Amino acid sequence: MTSTPSAHPAPTPEDLLRHLDSGALWPAERNDAAWPDLPTAYQAALAVRELRIARGERPVGYKIGFTNRTIWERYAVFAPIWGTVWDSTVSHADASGNGTLDLKALAQPRLEPEVVFGLRATPPRSATLEQVFDCVDWLAAGFEVVQSHCADWKFSAAETVADSGLHGRLLVGPPTPVRDLAATGEALDELLAGLGLRLWNGTRQVDEGVGRNVLDGPLHALLHFVQEIGQLPGAPELAAGDIVTTGTWTDAWPVQPGQQWRSEFDAPLQGLQVTFS
Repeated sequence: MTSTPSAHPAPTPEDLLRHLDSGALWPAERNDAAWPDLPTAYQAALAVRELRIARGERPVGYKIGFTNRTIWERYAVFAPIWGTVWDSTVSHADASGNGTLDLKALAQPRLEPEVVFGLRATPPRSATLEQVFDCVDWLAAGFEVVQSHCADWKFSAAETVADSGLHGRLLVGPPTPVRDLAATGEALDELLAGLGLRLWNGTRQVDEGVGRNVLDGPLHALLHFVQEIGQLPGAPELAAGDIVTTGTWTDAWPVQPGQQWRSEFDAPLQGLQVTFS
């Protein structure tokens, strides 16, 4: 049955934040018109962002979602989205690439192996690939735990945006200065696009991917994000010190406490190992 705005009022930013805090799913019957388009949904997400800042959380960067075209049809979302990463949701692995993440209060958590960039400057809004590269300080392997407050991961693109870009947790691996890997953006783009990845759950390999799955490469994903966020009214400006995780190289895999997962990238990128609690 199609829901109506009068029967199901649109969730307020406070409603969205309560679901984030509790891990509770949204109602099965929802207001289909709550967020009729992506710009409206981003304004809801930005309002939740302000609520989180007001209570003491600190934004430390961004996640880009749905950059992997190979899984668009599976989730019925056909363009990238973005959300905020917080000091309360990000952790850093040790020098060997080992870390832990707490799944408490996450809704239907799934794991995504990614590449994370650290910025040293604000990219121009109409940046080229080389200008984006000039603003990047380091890169690292990452594990993002995404979540959905829509049952069975069935949602619209606008709902994913209002749901804080599906972000739950982020583990960042040991950073490598990008200029240790490549002298230009074109060279780094080519390197990352060609790298392979294996994803392991314990001793079992469950998936594999390649860097070009992510909008033709993680640096291209970052370029897309820079251009997109610059066009959104009220969106924050990227800044030196921000981290940006660029999207999964594989499908997103369900995870639970007690499991240990590992990403194995082709050289020269160091992988990660995460234990969930």
